[in-house]
Amino acid sequence: MQKKYIVRLSEKERDTLHEVVKKLKGTGQKVRRAQVLLKADANGPGWTDARIADAFSCRIRTVEKVRQRLVECGFDEALDGKKRATPPTEKLLDGKQEAKIIAMRLGPAPKGYANWSLRLLARKVVELEIADTVSHETVRRTLKKTV
Repeated sequence: MQKKYIVRLSEKERDTLHEVVKKLKGTGQKVRRAQVLLKADANGPGWTDARIADAFSCRIRTVEKVRQRLVECGFDEALDGKKRATPPTEKLLDGKQEAKIIAMRLGPAPKGYANWSLRLLARKVVELEIADTVSHETVRRTLKKTV
């Protein structure tokens, strides 16, 4: 069967991949992609997809996808993976709301309380209509960013 996506690496690309593999630079996925690209190089070893998959403990489909990404999207995206366009969840609070929560936390606790708790802050945020609803966990994440 003739390969649809042929990997042909330049010297610079090959050197970059060797460096990633040798120094284990980056995530495990990145290292595996580098190994796959090096072995799939038509100007180099030119291994079959099955042999590459067996050597690096991955699926043949993974090897095919790495080849395809190199040809269609370029070297950087094939090595580093596709960057996510949108975050997995939308931000619950905007910058102004976060600033108000931080300012409230830095101020004195309400009467009858020694310190602010996350749940107390969350209730106060809703009470003061800074946000419609907010959980103590969202408040925690907001405050954690500032530390």
